[in-house]
Amino acid sequence: MTSPLDKLREYGYELPQPKAPVATYIPVTRTGNIVYVSGQISSGPDGVVVGLLGDTMNVVQGGNAAELAAVNFLSQIVHSAGIDLANVKRVLKLTVFVASTPDFAEQHLVANGASNLIVGVLGDKGRHARSAVGMASLPLGAAVEVEGIIEVEG
Repeated sequence: MTSPLDKLREYGYELPQPKAPVATYIPVTRTGNIVYVSGQISSGPDGVVVGLLGDTMNVVQGGNAAELAAVNFLSQIVHSAGIDLANVKRVLKLTVFVASTPDFAEQHLVANGASNLIVGVLGDKGRHARSAVGMASLPLGAAVEVEGIIEVEG
């Protein structure tokens, strides 16, 4: 059986070490078997993916940025919460924030970049409820930010 990390590698990613928070918050909190992951921005090896959907970025570029944010979401689960991805019981909810112009109305399509990666890596355990919302701007000029709630085994 292919592990979640092997599936992530099939997407071309290694799980990065998360960056330290740049404000007064912690990246994850846990109560019982429920883990809340703070918003993770679209950043990768080349830095923060900045942009504004409907202006400087199209839906495909936004989806790619959402995918990077989802990789960072998974990274926080493993590195900050100390949870093996195989021990994720269910992704309960993702919220995807999309930096976009007031007339851009395809945040849901951008958010699919994050959702598709999460489901691709975690299988049915990755299927989740989701909100996708447009924002005037995001921290550090990021194009996308993803936060979520997961349930873990024991």
